[in-house]
Parts: sequence; structure tokens; C-alpha cells
Amino acid sequence: MRKKEGRSLIGLYTIGITAVFMGGFFFLVILGARSYKNTVDSQNANSSSRALLAYISTSMKANDTEGSVEINDSDLGKVLVLADGSSGYGLRIYRYEGNLVEDFGRLGYSLVPDEAQIIGETAVFDVQEVSENTYMVTTDAGSVTLHMRSGGGSAD
Repeated sequence: MRKKEGRSLIGLYTIGITAVFMGGFFFLVILGARSYKNTVDSQNANSSSRALLAYISTSMKANDTEGSVEINDSDLGKVLVLADGSSGYGLRIYRYEGNLVEDFGRLGYSLVPDEAQIIGETAVFDVQEVSENTYMVTTDAGSVTLHMRSGGGSAD
């Protein structure tokens, strides 16, 4: 009888130790998954907040031709106009109803904000020419300074 009692205690002890190790393992898995989720969420928030500036920067660099950049004032605020070569059309980027929007249309014609494509949300949009062929664009996410290599400003 004594032998059976010793074996059952060793069996319970083994099960207890296994349960402690499994509990620790699951705790570390949960802790690691939460840490990873927080890291990814932080990275996504940073990426989306910088997306507007990256989009504007890419658009300006893609249209880096002589006389392609204009800054106009309208009743909606500042408008960044990026001419599409010599076609007479271009991108017009401006803020409308809390969003940064892009309106592709004939240059010199009125803006059509209801048909414009939304780029992203922003409470701030400002663009200014800092020096010759150098522009500073500001949104909620911060500012970016861009230099047009081909002399992107209005041709004289």
C-alpha cells in the first residue's frame, strides 16, 4: 500500500510542475503577443500620420518640370497646383471639410471639391515657397521641405 501512495504523490508533483511551466509559457506568449500588437499599432499610427506628407512629396517629385508648381489662394484656402506637363491639366491639392483632397482638372478652371478624391484627414494644410524652387508643406503630421530640381516654380 505504501508503494501506491508514493507513486501517486510523485504523479501529482509531476502534474503540478508541468502545470506551472505551461502557465508560465502561456503567460509569456500572451505578454509577447500584446507587446507585438502595441508595436504594430504604434508603427501603423506613425505611418498613417506621415502618409499625407509622403503623398504630397511624391506628387511634387513626379511633376518636377519647369513651371509645374504654383501656389494659389482660393476661398477654400491655399491650393497647391502641380501642372501635368504642357497638357493644360494638373493636380490641385487643397483642404476641404477637414480632409486633404486632390482635384485633377483643367488648370485655371474653378475647383470641384465635391468630386475631389480624399487623400486623408488633416486640420492644417499650408504650402509656401521658402526660397526659389523650394517649398514647405505643412499638415497635422508636421512639415516637409521640398526642392524642385528643374525649377518647378512659375516660369518667367
